[in-house]
Amino acid sequence: MSRNVHSVSPADAVEILQRTMPFSELPQDELMRLAKVCSIDFIPAGLRFIEQGKSAVDYLWIIQKGGVKSYLINDDGGITLLDIQGEGGTFGALAIVRGSLANFNVETVEDSFFYRISKQDFQSLMGRWPAVAQFYLRTLSDAYVHKAFAELRRTRHPADSGTRLSLFATGVGEVVRRELATINADESIRSAAERMGRAGVGSLVVLDGSAEANKSEVAGIVTDQDFRDKVAARGLSVELPVREIMSAPLLAVDEGTLCFDALLTMMKNQVHHLGVRRAGRVQGMVTAHDFMTLTGRSPYSLFKDIVGETRLDGLARLAKGIPDVVRALFEEGARAGKVGRMVAVLNDLVLERLLTMLQEELGPPPLPFCWLSMGSEGRREQTIRTDQDNALVYQDYGQEAGQDPKAADDDLKARADEYFARLGRRAGECLVDFGYPRCPGGIMAENPKWRMSLSAWKRQFTEWIARPEPEQVLFAGIFFDFRPVFGYVALGEALRDYVTPLAAREEVFLRHMAADCLRSRPPLTFFKSFIVEKDGEHKDALDIKGRGVLPLTEFGRVMALKHGLRETNSLDRFKALADLGAISAEFHSELREAYEFLMQVRIASQLRQMDEGRQPGNHVNPGRLSELEKRTLKEAFGVIGRMQSYVRETFRLNV
Repeated sequence: MSRNVHSVSPADAVEILQRTMPFSELPQDELMRLAKVCSIDFIPAGLRFIEQGKSAVDYLWIIQKGGVKSYLINDDGGITLLDIQGEGGTFGALAIVRGSLANFNVETVEDSFFYRISKQDFQSLMGRWPAVAQFYLRTLSDAYVHKAFAELRRTRHPADSGTRLSLFATGVGEVVRRELATINADESIRSAAERMGRAGVGSLVVLDGSAEANKSEVAGIVTDQDFRDKVAARGLSVELPVREIMSAPLLAVDEGTLCFDALLTMMKNQVHHLGVRRAGRVQGMVTAHDFMTLTGRSPYSLFKDIVGETRLDGLARLAKGIPDVVRALFEEGARAGKVGRMVAVLNDLVLERLLTMLQEELGPPPLPFCWLSMGSEGRREQTIRTDQDNALVYQDYGQEAGQDPKAADDDLKARADEYFARLGRRAGECLVDFGYPRCPGGIMAENPKWRMSLSAWKRQFTEWIARPEPEQVLFAGIFFDFRPVFGYVALGEALRDYVTPLAAREEVFLRHMAADCLRSRPPLTFFKSFIVEKDGEHKDALDIKGRGVLPLTEFGRVMALKHGLRETNSLDRFKALADLGAISAEFHSELREAYEFLMQVRIASQLRQMDEGRQPGNHVNPGRLSELEKRTLKEAFGVIGRMQSYVRETFRLNV
């Protein structure tokens, strides 16, 4: 076959290489060296010039103008389209890296011009720069994803673009400042107080046996607060053994745990001290104060204020400060998954303080109940504040007396209905005051539809699963992400115990849930350009939540239901699926990176909108992203396309 192959101006080649990953990351002298060995080729439309399993791949191809499609021809003659690429797209690299024949067919879809780099020159480049080969071996290469995350951060925090918040870069073992102070469990409270005073510490680790951390088991911890609350307040004798006032067990983490995760553990468990393990034994201690001095603006200060707040107006003021935590964490390098977990801890604490105050206002409830969070808050994925999504489950009537729940005490039923209606209404009003808007669809505990006994909730889920009509599937999608956050958590766990195996065995229901993953296609054109709004409020923007984040969330949910997993967080679901062998390690990595990058772009856009005095939304203008961010965003949308193909095959949605 005769073709028009010509040499190319190095300056022209450098220009397109600078816009093409991974070559854009190479130094200028390396780009010029590569440009000098490039040639240019023209291939007319409709020509299949590379054949799977037959063609030797002698060049790396870079599309200068035009476009190609890559596809497989199956044993039965059917065609599976793999990709459509336009200007800047590359192919041939994977076969060169692996030393194989062509992995797929390549055909021009219009008259096209290509830059070519010979196999020998490309192999020489990979020898000098191994990261180039690594890029092609993984769709979402870690190194380049990290660079894209860093660029997103620089757009928000340019003054400190070379640093990362110590919380996210430092192991907790590096924060330990002094030797562990200990005391034997049988020694007196007086001895403990004296030892704390001499050592200048606010806590002692209590040991069973010899008072040496490397020879005894840790029994617990005693703090200065224990002296105030248990000795002074109760008038206990200081001659009693210290085990009488210690708190047990001592919460501890390994020394390599990131400070952020250690702080999160401390906040979730509402403790001020955390043991640090080395070689399997507690050999150090960190405190909340250590984290506050480490960063200067730790979320712990807000956490501490919320814990101590006793007034609703004060709680409202503190709740409105949570978006500032999102801003601080994001600007200092936190990924969206960690931001969501921190926000969930703070939101849960606000809710705990609110519902505790409301019970003081309304009196004790007539029945044990559990407050459920749903949606992004149920998944621990909320960042910039969104609508309320909550519900309430309470104990069945007559359960404490051992009666049949159906034989309900009319008086108890009336009191329960009235009390929980007032609680739901007051909580909804207060949350609005705190900055959490009401759910437009009424998915709130103030709505009697979503305020039921445990047995009623079981019947409701059974109906949704048995009759998977559009409205039932919609509700199921919202409510299956529920998370018990306050009250008798065992009620929420009992509901989860019921619905998890029920959903796993209902194939028709799961197929309807799986179809939801396919409703929104990635916003990319035939040639992988972004599809954006043409006019209106969101002109030149795309819906990154609806077209990106949501399909991945729905995939995590339906796969978790299929495999009987209890996790609600999307990243946790992806990991659990990989651990189970339901998805490959590579697919898990792609899902995780795609999800986190989409969320990161969303947060960056929302913070920018807030800076401009606008309400934060879910539409992102790709034109405001760097070339690296655009490329990574396209690859993230490509992962969604592969996920949707996986869903069609797994749930037989092609038949």
